[in-house]
Amino acid sequence: MIRVLLADDQEIVRTGMAMILSAEDDIQVVAQAQDGLQALEQAELHRPDVVLMDIRMPRLDGLDALRHLTRPHAAYRPQVVMVTTFDDEDYLTRAVAAGAAGFILKDSGPRLLAEAVRAAAAGDSLVSPSITVRLLRRLRTAGSAPGTAAARPGAPQLSPSEREVVVLLAEGLTNAEIATALSITVGTVKTHLTNVQAKLGARNRVEIAAWAWRNGVAGQGT
Repeated sequence: MIRVLLADDQEIVRTGMAMILSAEDDIQVVAQAQDGLQALEQAELHRPDVVLMDIRMPRLDGLDALRHLTRPHAAYRPQVVMVTTFDDEDYLTRAVAAGAAGFILKDSGPRLLAEAVRAAAAGDSLVSPSITVRLLRRLRTAGSAPGTAAARPGAPQLSPSEREVVVLLAEGLTNAEIATALSITVGTVKTHLTNVQAKLGARNRVEIAAWAWRNGVAGQGT
C-alpha cells in the first residue's frame, strides 16, 4: 500500500485528488494539508511514501516545504511530486534543485495521477514526462543550480553504457522502456542508474536527468 499526503491550499483540489486516489486498491491517502507548515507536520506524523505538493501555498510555500523534506541527512525523506501548471516553469527549475522527484499537472486525469504516485513510490519514472522533459530542456542553456548533481565539481565521467541509459532517462523513458530500447534487462538498467546516482551524488532520477541536460549529454539531436 502506497501512503500519500496531499498538500494544496485549494480544498476542492485536495478533495478531487483524494477521491481519485482512494479508489485505487494500492494507494491510501493518509493525510491532507492546506499549506507548507501543515504539510511538514502531517509528513512527520504520518510518514507517507509520497507527497503531492502544490508549489504556491500560504505560510510556507511548497518549495520551502520540499527543501525541508529533502534536506541532507534527514532521517525520513518521502518522494515529493510537485503539482503544478505549465506557467510555473521558473518555480519548477527551483524545484529540481530542491530535490523534487517529479511533476504533474493539477488537471491531470485519474489515470495519470495514480501513475504518478506509483512511479514516485517505485522511483521508476520522471512522472509526467511531457512536463519534466520540457522543463529540463531549458537547462541546456541555464547555469548550474546549487544542490543539483550538475553543480558538484569534478563529477566523474560515465561509462558508455551508463551514458546510453542516462540519455534515454533524460528523455522521459521508464526503466522498462529503456531496457527495451537498449535490449538489456530492467535489472541492468537499475544497476546502471544506481551507479550513476552514486557517481553524481544525485538524489533521484530528476537530478540525473537535469545533469544530463545541463552537461549536453541529453538533447544533442534536438
